[in-house]
Amino acid sequence: MAQPPLKLGIVCYPTVGGSGVIATEMALHAAALGHDVHLISYGRPLRLRRGVQGLRYHAVDVSGYPLFRFPPYDLALATRMLEVQESEGIDLFHVHYAIPHAVSAYLARAMGGGRLRFVTTLHGTDITVVGADRAYMRPTRFALEQSDAITAVSRFLADETVLLFGTKKPIAVVPNFVDTQRYRPGQGARWAARPGNERVLVHASNFRPVKRVADVVRAFAAIARRIPAVLKLAGDGPDREHALAVALDLGVADRVEHLGNVEAMESVLGDADLFLLASETESFGLALLEAMACGVPCVSTDVGGVREVLGETGGLVPFADPQAMADAAVAILTDPDRYARLAKGARERAVELFDEAKVVPRYFEVYRQVLER
Repeated sequence: MAQPPLKLGIVCYPTVGGSGVIATEMALHAAALGHDVHLISYGRPLRLRRGVQGLRYHAVDVSGYPLFRFPPYDLALATRMLEVQESEGIDLFHVHYAIPHAVSAYLARAMGGGRLRFVTTLHGTDITVVGADRAYMRPTRFALEQSDAITAVSRFLADETVLLFGTKKPIAVVPNFVDTQRYRPGQGARWAARPGNERVLVHASNFRPVKRVADVVRAFAAIARRIPAVLKLAGDGPDREHALAVALDLGVADRVEHLGNVEAMESVLGDADLFLLASETESFGLALLEAMACGVPCVSTDVGGVREVLGETGGLVPFADPQAMADAAVAILTDPDRYARLAKGARERAVELFDEAKVVPRYFEVYRQVLER
């Protein structure tokens, strides 16, 4: 028997990063299934398409009162969530990233008399970096305990949450997902069949310090000394200028292209040869998954939940070792047979384990369990 459509509220950050991307894709997918979806954030997410039937965006307005050194976004968000719940009859909120979204959801529930239900999805640094900060640990633990359900994007992150916070609430592991029909290998030839054998390497992130983009550039410089290659940097953030300065210092600025924020990453990844990620911590690595779906092998630091994503389809190297990353990349990019096996395996793993048609229903099962309680 078909379940009735839900009135679903989704709360996220609009910035380029795994939590915002997954939340937006979840909203789009739920709307396509016929649910009434309301996405709430302080800015319009990059991947949120306009004119999608069944999907509305609600902006959070934050007052810039002179008394406040820092605008109280958590309070404004709680108010907006309660307003949307009262006006639209939301059945359930799905908040992505614990701080401050889960805290705001609890506050909205308290202001509304306890009728608001919410699921919290943990994405990584909300637990391993922000939540572990002494200033945020206790409210994060409290918000998790008040959630009607908790999910994490990897087993690593679920275990880390229990270790850091001692939460007794069960945490369901629901991995990040990708639309494997949209993210698929491009039509262009890969490096072995390309004139001059020039390799196209890609990195995509929010350019925060934890992503160590300068290490990606250092690894690329070592690669470019051995084989013809170019590097495309997608995304933007505080470490952009530092990364580009490192490229200039190492003499590869003419082979490093900064693309900025890219709405259609599949157009960049579809014809790439290799993806590089040098993160200090990575609970999942959505960018890796999108590359894999495009049949692009990945070389990444061996941190967090990356092994859960890559399996045996890419290269894992120690953290903060650009030379090891370069060596792993060159080994893949100079062996056509091995490259073909890795590219095929990456695509197959993405389709088998992380296709959105297989993963999204797991979120809806969590929703149903909450609503039936």
